[in-house]
Amino acid sequence: LSEAEVRQDQTEFFPETTGYVGFANLPNQVHRKSVKKGFEFTLMVVGESGLGKSTLINSLFLTDLYPERYIPGAAEKIERTVQIEASTVEIEERGVKLRLTVVDTPGYGDAINSQDCFKTIIQYIDNQFERYLHDESGLNRRHIVDNRVHCCFYFISPFGHGLKPLDVEFMKAIHSKVNIVPVIAKADTLTLRERDRLKRRILDEISEHGIRIYQLPDADSDEDEEFKEQTRVLKASVPFAVIGSNQLIEVKGKKIRGRLYPWGVVEVENPEHNDFLKLRTMLVTHMQDLQEVTQDLHYENFRSERLKRAGSSVHTQHAPSRVKVEDEVLDKDQILMEKEAELRRMQKMIAQMQAQMKMKPGDD
Repeated sequence: LSEAEVRQDQTEFFPETTGYVGFANLPNQVHRKSVKKGFEFTLMVVGESGLGKSTLINSLFLTDLYPERYIPGAAEKIERTVQIEASTVEIEERGVKLRLTVVDTPGYGDAINSQDCFKTIIQYIDNQFERYLHDESGLNRRHIVDNRVHCCFYFISPFGHGLKPLDVEFMKAIHSKVNIVPVIAKADTLTLRERDRLKRRILDEISEHGIRIYQLPDADSDEDEEFKEQTRVLKASVPFAVIGSNQLIEVKGKKIRGRLYPWGVVEVENPEHNDFLKLRTMLVTHMQDLQEVTQDLHYENFRSERLKRAGSSVHTQHAPSRVKVEDEVLDKDQILMEKEAELRRMQKMIAQMQAQMKMKPGDD
């Protein structure tokens, strides 16, 4: 190749642009790397049986996580304990891969005595933190699988007059460990007025009991007006009143997911009928923020508490031995001081004897 051709090839691959270094390309590099690596997200669903948790999850992610489920009878529920069932599915959309783990809690609130039914759930959340802390402290930190619970959909029954005592105690027990998103299940059993009244009642009780739920971040000032309006609407919709359905119904020549009643059709993805689309928008658009809050707040709190406990246990274990060592040091110092005093006395006696011996020749 001639010198002119080589110069032309170099100009094509390394264009000369005055005042441009190339830092503006960094977001594209991060985007490509993130898409190649894929994303991980863990969602926990908690609520009493029969509130449509499984149906809603299948509707949210257009997948069938629970193809065959065993539903226990009333007699089996009397002494039933809470179980933890984690299902993982790989979802790909337009080249972006998401490793979604849904943690279900069958048996929650089913037994006659539900006083300790959430201890199993809290233990599971702590175990995932503990596992991540162990992997993070290990030698191979490049391929850590993040199974920490990033979000908890807590399903509230629409048939009561607000929160039950179990709802209050459970949310107070986990609000410092996970992001809670309250969800009113089976919203098609409520009129619009009843739904609004129940939402206000639940928010008042959450505030009254000091429960910290996930707060959507405010939109930045440089965001477009559409995103700001979307954020405002999502904040105003909490708690989300939702409907789930996996059935396709034909309405006006168009197939939609919904529930068919004698008086009409309830459409799952119609924002005038329920908050399903708002809940899905919140989860998708704020998935990264949910992960960051889990990492920077909940996990850091667990990690600092864990290290503090480890430090105090080490201090307690070594306290008796440290007292023993200090006593031995004091004994040695005492012996040393006594020997030095004795040495000074002997030196004084020798000096006196030498003085007496010098005086004897002068006396003669």
